[in-house]
Amino acid sequence: MPATLIDGKAVAAAYRDRVQTDVAAFTQRTGVTPHLAAVVVGENPASAVYVRNKQRACEKAGIGSSLHTLPATASQSDLLTCVHGLNDDPTVHGILVQLPLPEQIDERAVLDAVAPLKDVDCFHPENVGLLSQARPRFAPCTPAGVMELLSAAGVETSGKRAVVLGRSEIVGKPMAMLLLARGADATVTVCHSRTADLAAVCREADVLVAAIGRAKFLTADMVKPGTAVIDVGINRLPEEEGGGLAGDVDFDAVREVAGSLTPVPGGVGPMTVAVLLRNTLTAAELQTAGEPG
Repeated sequence: MPATLIDGKAVAAAYRDRVQTDVAAFTQRTGVTPHLAAVVVGENPASAVYVRNKQRACEKAGIGSSLHTLPATASQSDLLTCVHGLNDDPTVHGILVQLPLPEQIDERAVLDAVAPLKDVDCFHPENVGLLSQARPRFAPCTPAGVMELLSAAGVETSGKRAVVLGRSEIVGKPMAMLLLARGADATVTVCHSRTADLAAVCREADVLVAAIGRAKFLTADMVKPGTAVIDVGINRLPEEEGGGLAGDVDFDAVREVAGSLTPVPGGVGPMTVAVLLRNTLTAAELQTAGEPG
């Protein structure tokens, strides 16, 4: 029997409705409109699409947004000046630096420069440290979105074996921390393309999160029957393979084995944006309350 599809668009829509209600209540109570500032360097078409989607989502949720664009030739100093200006602007509550950045810029130095209370992507080391202690200030957007999808699909994680395929700072590592946190209580393995006998490790999973950045990398023989599979990847296929988008999961084959499965697109992506909205509201709440940071 084919896997049950987890509809990320529907789950995200319900989540955004809750955020919209909470934003309206916050603004009515305080007179403050949460504001997300996006910083883009260069003219990457994919980045432009992502930022437009985030701006539209902000507008629907009652959150203000602004776009700060620098040329692809911008120096690290130029970008840091922009970030510091947004840090100092009391009307800006969240700062999102769109990745990837041009090669002349030290990505880590820029992300570290974002004020921790405005770091709605949860990339700053202070926020990562809080996450590692299971007391996050902000939920890392994509991993938190995955947890929402698992919950909405009725997937139990407590006491289960979870495998995270990918060890990135953005998805893999924070995903493992959320699965380990009290309440999730999974037994977690983080693996990657160089893990010995990778297929056997993946087959141990009751919950399998694929975030390795390779199209159709996870095949049916790597999945135990009935496993909940979450596909975080989004890859552009070459023209000789028909073009279009594909996740990190071989969708058609894995669907015949898995118990539940997210599609690409329409799975994790919408939840990432939804959690970003929640984090922007949280940032506004913290700053309005005067939390130091």
